[in-house]
Amino acid sequence: MTANCILERVAQTKSTNDDLLARWRAGELIDPVARIAHHQTAGKGRAGRSWLALPNDSISFSLAYPFQRSPAELSGLSLLIGLAVISGIAQACNISEAALYQSGLRLKWPNDLLLNNTKLGGILIEGGQAKPSDPTWMIIGIGINLRNAKEFQIALANQAMQQVGSLDQLIPKTTSLPDVEFLWLKLIESLERYLSDFDRQGFSEYQTQWERWDAFKDQKVVISGANKEPIHGVAKGIDYSGALLLELDNQTIAIHAGDISLRVQS
Repeated sequence: MTANCILERVAQTKSTNDDLLARWRAGELIDPVARIAHHQTAGKGRAGRSWLALPNDSISFSLAYPFQRSPAELSGLSLLIGLAVISGIAQACNISEAALYQSGLRLKWPNDLLLNNTKLGGILIEGGQAKPSDPTWMIIGIGINLRNAKEFQIALANQAMQQVGSLDQLIPKTTSLPDVEFLWLKLIESLERYLSDFDRQGFSEYQTQWERWDAFKDQKVVISGANKEPIHGVAKGIDYSGALLLELDNQTIAIHAGDISLRVQS
């Protein structure tokens, strides 16, 4: 981990993403900052959804990171972060990525971690560039369920479209979950390594790597968005920029990440 990354730990806050976004908007960010909360009371997901984080049973943190690239040059960032999170989990749990794959860990385009089709974690990216000469500050929020998946399912009640998974279901029964602090530091180390490389070379170098973890490759899927008709097709992986490739009506189209939802056809 670089010496310039500031580590912040708080007992409780509404949203670690909002905390760092407020500093970015005020022009107060200088070095990368990683901020973790024991209890996040108003966590956020994509498209204005809430993110449930139970104290002791989840990890919730955000990383404010400055890119030399413009916002338009950051395509594929959420997919890249998914790869970094997998690497960090492997290091923290002392399990190979191959073993994690065998246990059912996958990535769902563009920003979810799945465990045997249950939702293990999510990624939220916010931020931007105040003016062309400034770095592009992205606030990367990550939430992962650690244990007691049933408690999350009960707490979400009818809100959850998908079953919930947790990290303790992924590791061998003979192995204990790593300490939250240790897991956080390993995730930050992995993120900084991946983000630094991404800032230099972009996403294309990671296309093949991400497709190995693709949860929906070659499956019939439905893409839906606010006030838009659902699109039915077959997921065919991603392109060099991280756009989802969707096959429909004998043609393949590229879907770029936005306010949309992706699910397997029932």
